[in-house]
Amino acid sequence: MKLQALTLCRNQQAQLRLAKGLAEFDIRQQCCPSAQEALELMARGSYSALLLDFDIPGALQLAKLARLGPLDKRPVVFAMIGASTDIGSTFQAGANFVLYKPLDDDQLKRSLRAARGFMRSERRRAKRHQAETVVYLLYGKQMAIPTLMIDLNDEGLSIQAAQPLPAVDEVPVHFLLPGTRNAVDANAELVWADDSGRAGMFFSRLNGASKRHLKNWLARVGSKKHGARSANALSAAAAHV
Repeated sequence: MKLQALTLCRNQQAQLRLAKGLAEFDIRQQCCPSAQEALELMARGSYSALLLDFDIPGALQLAKLARLGPLDKRPVVFAMIGASTDIGSTFQAGANFVLYKPLDDDQLKRSLRAARGFMRSERRRAKRHQAETVVYLLYGKQMAIPTLMIDLNDEGLSIQAAQPLPAVDEVPVHFLLPGTRNAVDANAELVWADDSGRAGMFFSRLNGASKRHLKNWLARVGSKKHGARSANALSAAAAHV
């Protein structure tokens, strides 16, 4: 099923720019000029992404409403903002990505590329494994934020921080794979975040050693789970003999 995006935008040039960018990622756009109309469309249909101009009255409320749905059905929310808009408030409203006006083609493509893998029909193509370890987000040389890992696969991870994360597109991460001394150093794109400090990230760059360590760890975890399932199945079969 083709992905669909709902756009709240009144600027014709921005609409054309958005339509072109979305088309490159095979996403169909439906555009409306008012929050009321957008709300009615959201009530009748299912959208994988919302692109909201936060200068239009009601856009912030739409973002908040979008996050009230079931977790696996929530659209990815893009907030289009001006230079004077408070970025923190957009994330608190439920925005996953920020797009600065006037829209820049390169930023739009980077954001869509990161979000494309998280949109509903594409989410978590690889199964994620629960993992407990500390993940350090490295915001420059002077700032390292410790967070707790929730789950992990070869595409990315989800984390829990003590407070809402700074608004950035990409951040270096460092962590030890659970139960090992093998470190993973990578760059990760912030795909979604909420005001509780919870966030999801996709790897945008993994060095060779980190990729190898992660692949081996995932293989071991997968084989252990398979072995446990097989043992449980044998026990259940024996109980019926």
